[in-house]
Amino acid sequence: MSAEGNSAVGEHGVSKRVKAPKRKVRAAKPESRLAMVRRARKINRELAEVFPYAHPELDFRNPFELLVATVLSAQTTDLRVNQTTPALFAKYPTPEDLAAAVPEEVEELIRPTGFFRAKTRSIMGLAAALRDEFGGEVPGRLEDLVKLPGVGRKTAFVVLGNAFGVPGITVDTHFMRLVRRWKWTEQEDPVKIEAEIAEIFPKSEWTMLSHRVIFHGRRICHARKPACGACPITHLCPSYGEGETDPEKARKLLKYEMGGFPGQRLDPPPGYPGRPAPPLGASG
Repeated sequence: MSAEGNSAVGEHGVSKRVKAPKRKVRAAKPESRLAMVRRARKINRELAEVFPYAHPELDFRNPFELLVATVLSAQTTDLRVNQTTPALFAKYPTPEDLAAAVPEEVEELIRPTGFFRAKTRSIMGLAAALRDEFGGEVPGRLEDLVKLPGVGRKTAFVVLGNAFGVPGITVDTHFMRLVRRWKWTEQEDPVKIEAEIAEIFPKSEWTMLSHRVIFHGRRICHARKPACGACPITHLCPSYGEGETDPEKARKLLKYEMGGFPGQRLDPPPGYPGRPAPPLGASG
């Protein structure tokens, strides 16, 4: 068959071209707000089944350690932070200790996290503020946390959600990428994204939603080459096909425990199915 139609024989035996009937192509109906919300909530429920162990991937034992670790995690991996903080917290276990430290010594300890001079100023500054303004305790209010050096809304919500049990949405680069791929929002500003996503989900889900989305972004739905062929929620994803769709090739793209590799935490929480990350300088 040609692209134009079938050949047929006319009444005089002469072949003539008969045009094939045109198919009516219906444009996909735009997804309604209600349908999007239902799909978004179903994604959250299914991710809860895929990652029942989702958790913050920074090692910490108290709010101060989580706050410092989160500030250090800018422009680096949680793994590198987790490999760096044991020595830092062994030497400076309290805000008072860190505030009184010699900056050059702090810089040397946190050098592996990158931007170590700026980060030293931030963590020593926030330690001094905790000592001088909050009695050496990390405050449990957003408006207080964001006043600390190096602490923005993302860092504040990590601390509030995981150290104080206060619900919050952590809009990091993974979260931003996935909620846009899933067409939950078209916003690019983190604060506007946070506001729009907050309208889709009940407040009680905000913290765990953040963990699940970030887990999925780190393990499966990568920035450059999503593992679409190994993704458990392709039936709910309007961006399926942006990445590798071949199941075997996609499985090779999986990271951390999904790919059989160590996770990011040296001290993962109970129930984590993967292997702990190695200490700094260790092999494997």
